[in-house]
Amino acid sequence: MLDTIRSLYESHTPRAHAFRYAILIFDLVTVVFVIVTSFFTHTLAVELIDAVIGLVIVADFTARFAISDHKLRFWTRPATAADIIAMVSFLAPIAGESFGFLRVLRTLRLLHTYQLLSRLRQDFTFFRKHQDVILAAINLGVFLFVMTGLIYATQYGRNEDIRNYADALYFTVTTLTTTGFGDITLHGMTGRLLSVAIMIFGVTLFLRLAQVLFRPTKVRYECKTCGLSLHDADAIHCKHCGETVHIDTEGLY
Repeated sequence: MLDTIRSLYESHTPRAHAFRYAILIFDLVTVVFVIVTSFFTHTLAVELIDAVIGLVIVADFTARFAISDHKLRFWTRPATAADIIAMVSFLAPIAGESFGFLRVLRTLRLLHTYQLLSRLRQDFTFFRKHQDVILAAINLGVFLFVMTGLIYATQYGRNEDIRNYADALYFTVTTLTTTGFGDITLHGMTGRLLSVAIMIFGVTLFLRLAQVLFRPTKVRYECKTCGLSLHDADAIHCKHCGETVHIDTEGLY
């Protein structure tokens, strides 16, 4: 049984790749579910779906722990803490199901695994050609989503200006872009401290991720001699073999 589970999570068989795609789709559906249900009053059906999602996360969490070669290190990973909070959020609604958004951190970790990246490059030509930009866009999207989810989780029900994810996203974007219309503010000491954290750390990280997205530090150009595919944007020689490279920068760098 353990060998079968390990094969599904770590091998390169078609079955394993299909399984990891299924996990990725489940994670994305979970995130969408958390966002959509923020706009409606939670019914019994929603609570039951919460419980099912929570049980699936528990099963996935247990399987990953079982095949981990470093059990102690497993508990120190940020993704582990995010999964635990997400499990509690879905299985114990009284704790606030809004923290289920932290499941997206697991999705980000999955996207950055070697096995999945390798398969995405094989299966999708567009991903292979634009991997760096796509991953930068995903990182930026996850960052926005986590910041929005954090604001929603801490302000919903306490702040009349934050009624759903759209309100939280609006506040997040106006803060990170330093627009700051002022029509939505975070209340209380916790809200003020969260606003300060977003302004100090969030704006810097947001600008960095945006720069990576629109002006990547590396460009994809395959060296004709050694095959190195990533080079500095202003490179005139390959760092690996020294061959002259001709990178078309269009005067952007």
